[in-house]
Amino acid sequence: MQTAHLVALEAKHATLDRQIALEAQRPSPDQNVLSSLKKRKLAVKQEMTEQ
Repeated sequence: MQTAHLVALEAKHATLDRQIALEAQRPSPDQNVLSSLKKRKLAVKQEMTEQ
């Protein structure tokens, strides 16, 4: 059974994944933005595995 917290983390992870994809598709992706988004996504993933 999934908790509301885990569902929220999964939604946040998916949102970050979409943001990363959008930034990467830009003609000149901002590497600082991509790095920040990827770090946030990793942190969310780690929190999900701790649940």
